[in-house]
Amino acid sequence: MTFCLGIKLDSGLLAIADTRITSGTEFITARKLTIHEQNQHSLFLMTSGLRSVRDKAVTYFEEVLEEQENKYDKLYKAVNAFAIQVRRVAAEDGEALRNANIWMNLHAVVGGQLENDKEHKLYMIYPEGNWIESTPSSPYYIIGESGYGKPVLDRGLSHTDSLLQALKVGYLAFDATRTSATDVGFPLDIVVYQKDSYRMTQCRFMEEDFREISIWWNNWIRRGLDEIPTTWFDSLFSKLAAEGNKSS
Repeated sequence: MTFCLGIKLDSGLLAIADTRITSGTEFITARKLTIHEQNQHSLFLMTSGLRSVRDKAVTYFEEVLEEQENKYDKLYKAVNAFAIQVRRVAAEDGEALRNANIWMNLHAVVGGQLENDKEHKLYMIYPEGNWIESTPSSPYYIIGESGYGKPVLDRGLSHTDSLLQALKVGYLAFDATRTSATDVGFPLDIVVYQKDSYRMTQCRFMEEDFREISIWWNNWIRRGLDEIPTTWFDSLFSKLAAEGNKSS
């Protein structure tokens, strides 16, 4: 499976992607997050789903970007170009995949800012090639293993947060996912984009880089459980104690 998270803030964009690929009982590392930059054009692309479909669609997309240099002046146009490549792969390989009982389940998240965009943008693309755009009330998209990290993001993330604050929340969403899903793991690729900069900053982190944070988070959860008010529990346990005394 995959954990890819894109976040849009007032101050910029954040992308977080794991690199674990599962093949039977074996794990390999492969990049799921790519950056495409040229002059006043800067975007990142993350994908989840069948690896062969992903690689083919991304290769086609990179070729289109090279051939159509400076054609895409707004991010939605580049998103449409990638969607066309997704449909192209579906037309080429879809029948063969279905005959093998394999479904084309490619999802993608694209974020960035091109020359004529008034602000940075974030989109999620579905396997059919249609897409939706992030809004302040929905400032993030997860593709892949989404269930474990979503509660952390819904509780802790706002579009008004700083990039640093969003990175903290985003990492905890990843940590919650990797703890419960064996097919999500380090190394972790992170990309940060500051608004109107037209430059992506990227880093790769290993598990030891975040070990202290993960330990702190686990300990904080345990301490938090000890500090939860228990007044509403009292009546329940009083009844249990009373029933225990009657039975004895």
